Amino acid sequence: MGLVLYNTATRRKEPFIPLDPARVRMYVCGPTVYDFAHVGNARPVVVFDVLYRLLRRIYGAGNVTYVRNITDVDDKINAAAKSSGEPISALTARTTEAFHKDMAALGTLPPDVEPRATDHIPEMIALIEALLARGHAYVADGHVLFEVASMPDYGRLSGRNRDELIAGARVEVAPYKRDPADFVLWKPSEADLPGWPSPWGRGRPGWHLECSAMSAKHLGESFDIHGGGRDLVFPHHENERAQSLCASDGASFARYWVHNGFLSVEGEKMSKSLGNILTVRELLAAWPGEAIRLNLLSAHYRQPLDWTEDSLRRARKALDRWYRALQMCAAVDAVRPEGDDPGVSAFVEALEDDLNTPLAIRELHRQVDLVFGSRATTEPAQGAADLGKLKGRLLFMGDLLGLLGQDPEAWFKGRTVEGGAGPGTDAETQASVAAVGDEERIEERIAEREKARKAKDFGTADRIRDELAAEGVILEDGPAGTTWRRAG
Repeated sequence: MGLVLYNTATRRKEPFIPLDPARVRMYVCGPTVYDFAHVGNARPVVVFDVLYRLLRRIYGAGNVTYVRNITDVDDKINAAAKSSGEPISALTARTTEAFHKDMAALGTLPPDVEPRATDHIPEMIALIEALLARGHAYVADGHVLFEVASMPDYGRLSGRNRDELIAGARVEVAPYKRDPADFVLWKPSEADLPGWPSPWGRGRPGWHLECSAMSAKHLGESFDIHGGGRDLVFPHHENERAQSLCASDGASFARYWVHNGFLSVEGEKMSKSLGNILTVRELLAAWPGEAIRLNLLSAHYRQPLDWTEDSLRRARKALDRWYRALQMCAAVDAVRPEGDDPGVSAFVEALEDDLNTPLAIRELHRQVDLVFGSRATTEPAQGAADLGKLKGRLLFMGDLLGLLGQDPEAWFKGRTVEGGAGPGTDAETQASVAAVGDEERIEERIAEREKARKAKDFGTADRIRDELAAEGVILEDGPAGTTWRRAG
């Protein structure tokens, strides 16, 4: 089928055709480092990590460049440092390190390039000078502003009209602006704030300008994919697009704009006023990083995701079962699936269809079911061969989703990547691990029953059914095999 992505700019799914298949380029807006990352910040990091993994599979790891920036100069950083009394450099260094550790605990790969805004001030000044020379910017009262009226199709990315643009940006109606929609490229800095010398006086860049300068330096004026959360479509990405296109001749800037949906917590918007901000660091103290990651991938990336403790618990239980399946395959070597392996084709097609992770996860579940059912084989050699293929499929699928990267024994003993908790950290988790062992026993009894049925030993098959029923385990036979549930 080939990779298809929903393009925010055209509002439709489109086949992904890179400018250069030997140099596929993706830019994703990274964190503003003034506090710990919350789970809403983590969603785009995980989503675009899956896209990065998929691109590397399709085009080759050496042919994909993923750039994700660090915003280390911003008014939020200034305010946080002033409030805490911590020097700005110490604050940004500490929160950047925390971000890296937290995202690593979620199984995300580091980007190929991670530029920092403060290292690209000369590029930002050069970009402003180009905009001034082309008549798209002006200097007023120590500021340099982009003149929105100079770009006929400003607002095309977000699809908003002028009045909506002004309202959406919550713009400051400053007397030095020619139009309320004009936005700041450079602003003056007082002595107690970060600042750099420029042709317009000591100052600092506007937020939107930073990403335009960094993406151009590391990916060129035209590249393939620009990603981020839906909250960035306007004003951030709209303004990025405007200044980047207006500063260059014939460049397309980003050709595919990809945005993930919003995240809520227990049905409510996450906000400080509601006191429901969930930081990744807090979650990692109680839950495995893989469970957090799987929960983030449980909904399609473009759809809203409601974060609940119940959904997180289900994600951990699913991973318990998946790792138990890998334990059952421990004695066999994994057989890496070929490109036409029917066991993984549906999984790959799901991801290539605009990163349909819920459907891909369903296919992984199906392969796990086959592992548990493989115990029913009557031919040991054939059973080992089947397990080798199934193990290879599980590891292949897990790798593309950024899951199942641990040794199963380590998972069940509670050891995970640095910074993360695993099963075994509290009484509830201990109970979960015990339940996994019980589930394994049930799956093995079902496999024994299936083996007896194939041998026409119906007396043994009925006895196993009755013994499980006495424990409150109800078996249900269907075209796809036997499933089970607990009574009540």
